[in-house]
Amino acid sequence: MRQAGAYSSMLVGGVSGRTGPHSLPLARIKRIMKRSSEDVRMISAEAPVVFSKACELLIGVLVRRAWAAAFRRKRRTLHKEDVAAAVTNTDVFDFLAQVVLQQQPK
Repeated sequence: MRQAGAYSSMLVGGVSGRTGPHSLPLARIKRIMKRSSEDVRMISAEAPVVFSKACELLIGVLVRRAWAAAFRRKRRTLHKEDVAAAVTNTDVFDFLAQVVLQQQPK
């Protein structure tokens, strides 16, 4: 008998019982993965699920840091400036710095 894979529990369950516990659309993730490189032709069923979970975790960390920026400014609503502050103040988010700079008003 085969053992269940490490990510098999992510593939079952969820709110509807057929979509899994992820909240990001897997079809969209798969489309992004395929468009990322001409070399990407085949994608397993588990790969978009893992990317979905990774995106959820990334968003969670970014929101917590943006929330801290809003809190320092004595606000309870997140603004794009808070997200920009979170990106620029955290080395891990350097790959997003260009996106944040493009969104800033001139």
